[in-house]
Amino acid sequence: MSHVGVIGAGMMGEALMAGMLAAGWPPDGIVGADQRESRCRELAERYGIAVVTQVPRAVEGADVVLVLVKPQDVPGVLPEIGSHLEPGAVVVSLCAGVTLATLEGGLPEGTAVVRVMPNTPALVGQGMAALSPGARVSEEQLARAVRILEAVGKAVVVPEKYQDAVTAISGSGPAYVFYVAEALADAGVLLGLPRTTATTLANQTLLGASTMLAASGDHAALQRERVTSPAGTTAAGLRQLEERAVKAAFLAAAEAARDRSVELGRS
Repeated sequence: MSHVGVIGAGMMGEALMAGMLAAGWPPDGIVGADQRESRCRELAERYGIAVVTQVPRAVEGADVVLVLVKPQDVPGVLPEIGSHLEPGAVVVSLCAGVTLATLEGGLPEGTAVVRVMPNTPALVGQGMAALSPGARVSEEQLARAVRILEAVGKAVVVPEKYQDAVTAISGSGPAYVFYVAEALADAGVLLGLPRTTATTLANQTLLGASTMLAASGDHAALQRERVTSPAGTTAAGLRQLEERAVKAAFLAAAEAARDRSVELGRS
């Protein structure tokens, strides 16, 4: 029986394995691998799946191999994966900044490879992943990879040339949202609210607003207009954000993150 091999059982690896189980994967359809014996025992006990210290044991018999090691560890682990790959298996990398060319160059010629940029909300089942298939990937193999990523959120398929922009928006995006939540909570404290109350108000407001936006499918500007009454409190606050060029600051932040992603990809 084929299975999904998960190489690297850190937080994201665990999130994917837990998400797949919740989505209906049988426990014997997942085999994880991690260098730490204590981590292997912990996950095996928690989820009832096989988690081993030897990469070949997770790769052998797998039709999908997920790679979630540190980017600097990729060159060392690819030969170990490649020497035990099954015919027709697809290798899916969630290693930040590692290009398709690097992955294909470190694996046997003709290996099907998919590059993925995930983000941390996958840890709570609300991730956003962008997948870029290599030249050898079939529609069926890509569909398998998409299905796995959708077990922890949403997934889109994009050409690899967009991966640096994806990194800037959804990869780094959670940090921008946390920054906004922090700023709103600080504003509440400035206005006299207790810190715990201000934090609850800020966090739940962001959750509610993002849920409304996702449910509506509307452009964000339309939702903003619906809560902005003429000459009202929201209009007064938005005017200050416009005067302080907050939107321009977000654009500059995204460009800086994109540029840094490009630099890391070249190193």
